[in-house]
Amino acid sequence: MGTLYLVATPIGNLEDVTHRALRVLREVRLIAAEDTRQTRKLLSRYVLDTPLISYHEHNKRARHGVILAALAQGDVALVSDAGIPGLSDPGDDLVQAAVAAGHRVSPIPGPSAPAAALAVSGLPGDRFSFLGYLPRKVADRRQLLTQVAGQRETLVAFEVPHRLRASLRDLVQTLGGSRTAVVCRELTKLHEEIARGSLAELSERYADEEPRGEITLVIAGAPEAAAWEAGRVRRALQERMAAGDSRSQAARGVAELSGWSRREVYHMAMEMT
Repeated sequence: MGTLYLVATPIGNLEDVTHRALRVLREVRLIAAEDTRQTRKLLSRYVLDTPLISYHEHNKRARHGVILAALAQGDVALVSDAGIPGLSDPGDDLVQAAVAAGHRVSPIPGPSAPAAALAVSGLPGDRFSFLGYLPRKVADRRQLLTQVAGQRETLVAFEVPHRLRASLRDLVQTLGGSRTAVVCRELTKLHEEIARGSLAELSERYADEEPRGEITLVIAGAPEAAAWEAGRVRRALQERMAAGDSRSQAARGVAELSGWSRREVYHMAMEMT
């Protein structure tokens, strides 16, 4: 039983490929590639002649049988155009099929646009949400952004050049213009650009400019809400207790909303009775 290797490939600079990735690509019996033309550039650079077949969004179902048959005879590598397969690229369906057929699946880590953009952004990286490509349709995009507007973690998303201006306008509208953000364009490539500023500033910057190349957006999470004033806390407690909550129930509910600790709110409730 062969192993399916998920091989990370360069997101721009071909020198970023790892030694292990090259060894695996050399030793497997077959490489399934999102775009064989793109993968041939990498194989040619490092003089590899492993057989290639295409595996992309439009033919992936039809390719499962071929790839599983190859796995029955030996190892297979899956690669996308850039980065690691499965992150906004074909791969998850094949992983599920390989696992169901009893094959081992192993990642070969390496270059990653979301990770590189997050690191260079300077925004918090301990918690983040990866949104993939922002939706093409305006209504769908605004709906998604509205859903994540209150999230505290950093947001990371892909966008295509011709929709960047519209997406920045929608980001300003849904998240507010003051949020810090970074537009990372053509990471690791010759014309790499990292533009920093508020969403409003970036929207203005690209208002009359349609950039080229691959784009990753990194956006600060929602700011911490200011704690309620003491008078507001007391009024909320009075309303909850008048509605039938016990002191403990009222304190717990108000603490969750107010930014005060439960102990502080409970002490205030005790003083009111």
